Amino acid sequence: MKKLFSMIVLVILASRLSAQDAAASTLEPVSLTNAMIYLMAVLIVLVLFLVLYLGFVVNQVKNEMAGLPAPTFWQTVFSLKPVSEDSKLEITDHDFDGIKELSNPIPPWFNALFYGTIVFGIGYLIVYHLMGSAPLQAAEYDNEVRKTEAMKKAYLEKVGNSIDESNVTLLADASALDAGKQEFITKCKACHGENGEGGVGPNLTDNYWIHGGSISDVYKTIKYGVPAKGMIAWESSLNPIKMQQVASFIMTLNGTNPAGGKEPQGVLYQPAGSATADTTQAAN
Repeated sequence: MKKLFSMIVLVILASRLSAQDAAASTLEPVSLTNAMIYLMAVLIVLVLFLVLYLGFVVNQVKNEMAGLPAPTFWQTVFSLKPVSEDSKLEITDHDFDGIKELSNPIPPWFNALFYGTIVFGIGYLIVYHLMGSAPLQAAEYDNEVRKTEAMKKAYLEKVGNSIDESNVTLLADASALDAGKQEFITKCKACHGENGEGGVGPNLTDNYWIHGGSISDVYKTIKYGVPAKGMIAWESSLNPIKMQQVASFIMTLNGTNPAGGKEPQGVLYQPAGSATADTTQAAN
């Protein structure tokens, strides 16, 4: 019996140590909710063990008083009996639809598990609803969302700060392009038109570019602006990721030919590897 109890204690300690190791490896603190659940799980295990042990002691005393051999712990827990004793079972008065019930008691392990769920329910009610020591599911969800959003923001800031005109890439993700479109409408529509057809600023839908037509060139123009032409530098109000999104959206406007498009300005742009470009300056 002492060996069994020692094994249970060792299992609990081992699980606690492994949980601590996992927490240390991820560098994340254990939440109050997880701590409460762990504590209640330990309590259930202890209650389960105590109920089983008490049942074992009671059976030992009963058998000793009746002059019968004492059952082992596992025989008591699982109500293990030889098949030869099935004939000794009596039929109870309980009758349902012609089905009669034998006087075969519920195994102690099942009762212990049932009592354990009661202890868990009481503990849950006290901790979560009466004391308010741990957040309910809705609050826990909101906390996890806030933590995730904070981690996402930190990651985007870290990644975004590494983006510049030397390594910017063209985005194809629909959500990123939609975000770029919203920024374009908010900040660029006044000069370039809602569809990039041009206005005060040049037409962004043709193949002619004043400052280059690659994703790197467009990003650089957005970042540093063109002060001589009245275009401000957006690097102070847009982070690198947003500038990449706007530049990528502008690249999707090529060839859309919106109504009222402004005449071409600048130099015909040909991507690297294409046929030789006509570098003739277009008329202003």
